[in-house]
Amino acid sequence: MANKKTYKSIGLMSGTSADGVDAALIVSDGEDKVEFYGGLTLPYSQDLRSRLLEASHHNVPTDELLRVEKEVTLHHAQAVKDLVDHLGETAVDVDVIGFHGHTVRHIPREDITLQIGNPWLLKEMTGYPVVFDFRRHDMALGGQGAPLVSMFHQALFAKGDLPALVLNLGGVANITWLGPNNEIIAGDTGPGCGLLDEWVQEMAGLPHDKDGELAKQGQVHQSLVDEALSTEFFQKPLPKSADRFDFDHVDVSGLSVEDGAATLCAVTVQAIAKAVALMPAPPTQVWVTGGGVHHPVMMEQFTEYFKVVKSVDEQGFNPDTLEAECFAWLAIRHLRKLPLSIPETTGCKQPALGGLLAC
Repeated sequence: MANKKTYKSIGLMSGTSADGVDAALIVSDGEDKVEFYGGLTLPYSQDLRSRLLEASHHNVPTDELLRVEKEVTLHHAQAVKDLVDHLGETAVDVDVIGFHGHTVRHIPREDITLQIGNPWLLKEMTGYPVVFDFRRHDMALGGQGAPLVSMFHQALFAKGDLPALVLNLGGVANITWLGPNNEIIAGDTGPGCGLLDEWVQEMAGLPHDKDGELAKQGQVHQSLVDEALSTEFFQKPLPKSADRFDFDHVDVSGLSVEDGAATLCAVTVQAIAKAVALMPAPPTQVWVTGGGVHHPVMMEQFTEYFKVVKSVDEQGFNPDTLEAECFAWLAIRHLRKLPLSIPETTGCKQPALGGLLAC
């Protein structure tokens, strides 16, 4: 593989919402040549999801963490099989898998992060070499270990109208600001959909606020938004990163279900606007990806701060699999010995090679 210029790669992503595994196939040179061949999501069972969230939020016994890791790995292997079956001849001769694993701890202020998943088991179950452990070298070089999607965003969007902003709305929100002279600034801005999902699950017994039905009926309590955004994390400049559970101080417990949902949307949106206001120039357009792109209240609130807000699907990209495709791309960069992060995206001291190969 070492002498190839382009590779066929499967990327796997298990986001902090613990909904399931996204799997997608690309062919790329690990730079700006990227061909997309489709993807899918394999949902977790309710039992496995609950155990993953428990492991992510609490200090569970080591043997339970290892059992969860094994089950998560087997679920990833099934996602690969389902994708290969779905794509048929297109998926012949896959070179590598980019395996992010599932983050159960991310504490950049202490230079520690942990993604569970057994790459050797995944390799044996699928038959493909596996690149894994994407974040820890960056942190060893003084970086935040996240976000890692930013250089992929640059590869896809740097040829459009600039400056532009790519916004990834997962459990945590992150942005990539792209300037006209190849500038890039990136970082986590605050909660994405994580707090809203938890609120709706606890208060309404629903997996998420589908189509924004609850938030649409609510009123934003701006005093609570201002209080949430006054804390230390939101005062720091980019690059910075966070764990999904770093925002548990955001308290809407005295509100109705609907008002709480609307207020949590506003926390997410205004934290992003606060971070973007510190960029060298306002973006001419904002491209949104991740699960939050499907929430109409958040998307409408963004228009209060940005002139043009669009889903990445208007560029032909799938917002639900773009992060999995990113880790397919990062696996190729590992094979080509190209950096996975740079000081402008994570704060690392120098461009950081990353990942390990199970083959």
